[in-house]
Amino acid sequence: MIALDTNVLVRVVTADDPEQLKVALGVMQSGALWVCKTVLLETEWVRRYTYELRREIVIAAFKKLLGLPTLQVEQRGSVLQALALYERGMDFADALHLTSSGEAERFATFDRELADSARAEGTSDLPMVEWLGRRRGRDSKNP
Repeated sequence: MIALDTNVLVRVVTADDPEQLKVALGVMQSGALWVCKTVLLETEWVRRYTYELRREIVIAAFKKLLGLPTLQVEQRGSVLQALALYERGMDFADALHLTSSGEAERFATFDRELADSARAEGTSDLPMVEWLGRRRGRDSKNP
């Protein structure tokens, strides 16, 4: 089994380096693969801040990747649920944090956008998102 790093996925999604793309595709076609959810998280971040790729491109790439029969993904169910929330507009990192919260009943955050987005999505099968901004008089997107 081969675990894939973010830069391998970025090469495939962006095709910005033909030589590395060829190597990356060769590795991806060589057998059993593993992807950590943190690699997916970083791949989405890189697409947004470095490449400024549209959300739809990343969603399509992730769906294709997750559909590979040779690929195992850490916490596949959480990742698929996060991808669905991302597709509906939630920030991918926020969605992945929320869907990876295990048995928690509540998810505490100062991120009002996350709280509003979770409320709008009706994420009843996930921990209730509790916005803490009212308690401390703060409303922040930044950690």
